Amino acid sequence: MPEGDVVLRVARRLTLALSGEEITRSDLRWPSIAGVDLVGLHSLGTVTYGKHLLTRLSDGRTLHSHLRMEGMWRIERTGSPAARGDRGDVRALLATRHWTCLGMRLGMMDLLATRDEPRLLADLGPDVLAPRFPEHADRVRQRARSDPDRAIGAVLLDQRVLAGLGTIYMAETLFRHRISPWRPVQEVPDVVDLATTARHLMQSAADATAAPGEPGARPVAVHGRLGLPCRRCGERIRVGEVGAAPMQRPAFYCPRCQPS
Repeated sequence: MPEGDVVLRVARRLTLALSGEEITRSDLRWPSIAGVDLVGLHSLGTVTYGKHLLTRLSDGRTLHSHLRMEGMWRIERTGSPAARGDRGDVRALLATRHWTCLGMRLGMMDLLATRDEPRLLADLGPDVLAPRFPEHADRVRQRARSDPDRAIGAVLLDQRVLAGLGTIYMAETLFRHRISPWRPVQEVPDVVDLATTARHLMQSAADATAAPGEPGARPVAVHGRLGLPCRRCGERIRVGEVGAAPMQRPAFYCPRCQPS
C-alpha cells in the first residue's frame, strides 16, 4: 500500500493538473456516486490526510479517494489515446482542456461536503506529514500508550495512532533508532521521537524524484532487503510479522542492530 509520502506526491500532481481550469469531462465509476457530473466545476486543489486524498471542488464538495493496495492516479494529456479512459480498471476520470486524470483500481471513493472532512477522518491519528504535526505530540503519546504491551511496530502501523506510516517507514525508523519491531511500546522512551524520524524520512522522499528503493532514491537500510547484509553491521537482514491476525504486516530488521 502506498505510504503518506507517495500519496502526497500524487496530491501535488493532481493539483498541478486540475487546479485553475474548468472540469470539462467527468466520469465517476463508483456505485454510490455513479452518474454524478462534475463538469463545469473547478478543482481547488488536492490535499492529503495520512493515506487519504481529498480533491476539493468549487461547489463546496470534496472527492475523497484512497489507493488501498493497487490504486493509482495517472495523468495523461487530454485528447491523447491514453486519456480516453476506456480501460476496465478506471474508476474515476476528471479532465480539463489540457490534462486528464484517471483514477485506476482505486480502493475507495466518495463525494462529501468539504465541511464534513473532519468527520470522515475522525478515527485517524495525527497526520505525520501535516505542517502542524508537532502540535499533536501529546495525542500521539496518549494513543500509543493505550495498550502498553503492544509491539512498537504494530503501534507505528496503526492509523488510529499515526496516519500515513506503512511498513517501509516503520522498518526504516526503527532501524535508525536500533529498536526491535517487537519491543513493547511501554519500553520505548518516546514514540514521538520515532514519529519525528519517520516524518523527516517521508518528507525527504516526498520531495525526491523517486520513491524509496527506486533508482535515484536514497537506498533503504532494511525494508525489502531480506538476506542482504546490514549496511551498518553486516548481519543478514531478516523479516517477521508484526501485529495481530488478520492484520499482520512484514517487518524487516537487523537482528544485531535491533535486538529483542
